[in-house]
Amino acid sequence: MSSGSPEQTALVQGLFIQHLPALRGFVQSFVRDWALVDDVVQETFLTVNAKAADFEPGTNFRGWVWTIARFKALQLLGKTPATGGALNPEVIEALCAQEEAMHWPLEDRIEHLAACVAELAPKARMAVELRYQQAHRPPEIARRMGWSVDAVHVALSRARIVLRGCIERRLAAEGT
Repeated sequence: MSSGSPEQTALVQGLFIQHLPALRGFVQSFVRDWALVDDVVQETFLTVNAKAADFEPGTNFRGWVWTIARFKALQLLGKTPATGGALNPEVIEALCAQEEAMHWPLEDRIEHLAACVAELAPKARMAVELRYQQAHRPPEIARRMGWSVDAVHVALSRARIVLRGCIERRLAAEGT
């Protein structure tokens, strides 16, 4: 078990949280018992956190975590009496092999979104980050930025239009 720098651990934890909804969906695709899904996700997080130093930034984080989740699911299901709540281990392996071969266009969009947000005007970027990264409501954003609530709504609406156009241009440029 490796222990990495606090920065590396924070990076891996942030990526894990970013991928958490998709990871839960992945695990739910072959584990039908909700409590077992939670157990698999929790065990996966503990392993990912413990092995944070092993992850190389720029490599396939999703593939790394999905592999860990698959092994955790198989390990946990092997200990749990058959309840009809999970698929056969051979089926899980086949599903996971197919998952690794698939391309996920949403990931391309997320990468483009990050680049497009970085291109926004500073005030627009701040409003978007307050709203969508920090989950502040428009009244709080208005207070923090010294704007009216209506101005926040307008700024966010315009920023969404700009971001949508930017993402569409980037996707068209790469032929997706």
